Amino acid sequence: MAQARINAKASEGAAQQQQQQSGGQLRGRFYRSTSMADRSSRLLENLDQLELRVEAFRDAASAMEQEKEILLEMIHNIQNSQDMRHISEGEREELNLTANRLMGRTLTVEVSVETIRNAQQQESLQHATKMIDEIVNKLLDDLEDAKIRLLSLYGACTSDVPAGPIDQKFQSVVIGCAIEDQKKIKRRLETLLRNLENSEKSITLLEHQKASVRQPCNSKQD
Repeated sequence: MAQARINAKASEGAAQQQQQQSGGQLRGRFYRSTSMADRSSRLLENLDQLELRVEAFRDAASAMEQEKEILLEMIHNIQNSQDMRHISEGEREELNLTANRLMGRTLTVEVSVETIRNAQQQESLQHATKMIDEIVNKLLDDLEDAKIRLLSLYGACTSDVPAGPIDQKFQSVVIGCAIEDQKKIKRRLETLLRNLENSEKSITLLEHQKASVRQPCNSKQD
């Protein structure tokens, strides 16, 4: 009888110990699970913050790309301005040396932001670039026609109400490009149109100067 009680208590103790061990394992799993969730949440939060910094970094690099383009364009415009043609040869030579030095220093800065594209976006970019290049290659043949065609391309890239017709084909091609490429295409067209406008001003001023020279000559002949 005493042996039976001893065996019963031993069995009861073993059962309690097994329950405690089982409970400890469950609690351990629960604690580990909570710890893993905390770690995952912290890592995700860090990655979210890094993503913001990466995008800001890319935006800053893109801004530097644009600044480089603007600086080169401004230096080029100064070198080809009418004011440069109306100064002495010595002054013009000195200013050109300074402009070339600035252009050289600008070109030493290499900034490149690669755009991630799928196959369709790559094809659309090549098509849009080809359409612009075809017009640029014929600029000297007909300046006025080239300007009209470039304006129609530019109208397809802007959300503003265009002043003239829109090239619908070009618009559908640009829509297929990556967002960053769309912005670059628009900037390129803006640069081309500015250069055309400056060229027209130079031609108009040159023709006016020629007319002014011819008029006194005709008066003398009279």
